[in-house]
Amino acid sequence: MAVKWGVIGAGGIADRRTIPEGILGASNAELVAVQDISGERIAEVAAKYGVTKYDREFDVLADDSVDAVYIATPNHLHHAQVLAAAEAGKHVLCEKPLALTLPECEEMVEACRAAGVKLGINFMMRFHACHEKMRQIVADGELGTAVMGRAELTCWYPPIPGAFRQDPALGGGGAFADMGNHCVDLLEYIFGPTKRVSCFIGNLVQDYAAEDTAVALLEFESGAKGVVDALFNVPDAAARNALEVYGSKGSLVTFGTIGQGSGGSITAVVERGDKGYDAGQARNDDPSEVVEPEPVNIYAAHIEAFCDAVINDTEPPISGEDGIWSHKVIEACYESAKTGQAIEIE
Repeated sequence: MAVKWGVIGAGGIADRRTIPEGILGASNAELVAVQDISGERIAEVAAKYGVTKYDREFDVLADDSVDAVYIATPNHLHHAQVLAAAEAGKHVLCEKPLALTLPECEEMVEACRAAGVKLGINFMMRFHACHEKMRQIVADGELGTAVMGRAELTCWYPPIPGAFRQDPALGGGGAFADMGNHCVDLLEYIFGPTKRVSCFIGNLVQDYAAEDTAVALLEFESGAKGVVDALFNVPDAAARNALEVYGSKGSLVTFGTIGQGSGGSITAVVERGDKGYDAGQARNDDPSEVVEPEPVNIYAAHIEAFCDAVINDTEPPISGEDGIWSHKVIEACYESAKTGQAIEIE
């Protein structure tokens, strides 16, 4: 059985990644319809994939051949579109963040629950083979007590007229809402839920309303700590992404895995019998080893797992409830930045 998909907002990330790699790459998914407000763009996308095109999202939802919809529109549109999809009886995979406010997120989850349809949120980076392996190593205790993690995602994002990620009213925030969101999710995927945050945001370079700089400090329920750096103001030549995990028996570090690709490796250092601190201790050898998990396409893996949930009537791998929790953490970070206080998450 294949879950038949319609796409609402078929330009951008949908056309670049989620459709060709995710829906077309999954063994249990089939693309049947696409929608976008740009008539010229949607005609090109529909012709490329040989599927039905629609100008209005409500026409996709009225299509009886569509079982599920992937929503990849600007953030402020998610709420109404998910509610409409639930009313139409369509399963939904929504881009992050789920919505702009916590009450909206909660209403979306309840609407899908009441309609008996699945709701998932597209934190597809969890499916990266390196991230799965890091989580497994920590869970198996090979790193000892996990004490700290760091997730960094930076880029150059200059002003673009109408860009929703640069307008808090449309995107819910800037660098932190967009990229920091993924970073927090990955750290929680490895360390567990966050219980307290402190966050600092600002606009130091770019000329738009949303923040271009965000640094968050996280304390997880386990007691471990985390750091998130999300920047829209680092030039391409210097921009990077990295995920680091430290424990009482070693460390795990990746570069280039927090993104849309599927390749990469882990540089691992595991305990080698250290005798203790010595300021004069020479370390001339390299104790690290490179771990290279078999690459997995993150988009195909998530779409396939979501389709499995639809087919087998099980909980999606990243559910609407996960979207609510993510919003609570991100909202707490913005509250901390506004008040200058550490915020407990309830």
